Amino acid sequence: MPTTGSPTAEKLTPAQAWSRLAEGNRTWAAGNRKCPEESVQRRQEAAPTQNPFAVVVTCIDSRLPPETVFDQGVGALFVVRTGAQTVDDLVTGSIEYGPVEHSTPLIVVMGHQRCGAVKATVESLEKNHPLPKHLNSIVDSVKPAYEQARAKGGDIVDQTIRSQTLSTVAKLAADPALSPMVGKGTLGLVAAYYSLDTGQVSVLQTIGFRPS
Repeated sequence: MPTTGSPTAEKLTPAQAWSRLAEGNRTWAAGNRKCPEESVQRRQEAAPTQNPFAVVVTCIDSRLPPETVFDQGVGALFVVRTGAQTVDDLVTGSIEYGPVEHSTPLIVVMGHQRCGAVKATVESLEKNHPLPKHLNSIVDSVKPAYEQARAKGGDIVDQTIRSQTLSTVAKLAADPALSPMVGKGTLGLVAAYYSLDTGQVSVLQTIGFRPS
């Protein structure tokens, strides 16, 4: 039987890909991580080629490595990490690579509880305190989500995290290279939120499929 993410793994639908990630997260959150596909044999199997079943776009935070959070091993995921899961042309190109070149059926954009990049953004905007040039580019990218969060009320940092995640998914769903695949049902997107306290990933929104 082929292993997950191996060159001979079966082709998954977006719903099946998400189901696999969700099951892996339940395993991790329960403290029963199986840490699959990290043997010497698996490394050798993956060396010639790759066929990941999902792209995970998330923050740079040290507490949420996607392979761990979703209990996946070598060759299973394309991973793209930026502060507050912000995207620009370079990052979008990296995200497009999986679906365009490998027919990867799922993109997950995952924000997380107590995001330091978002907290720094909120503090910078509310105190009118500019950050260094390159950090300030994160502030500029997150600012629209912050403004949406202010209108909603509640915990401004947490609301900004969620708004930023949803905004990133919306941008990707409208991307000219990705939108046709979503329309055909061969690509799905998930806006997700990771709890540092529980280890659980919750769904904020899905586009292109219904979770089973």
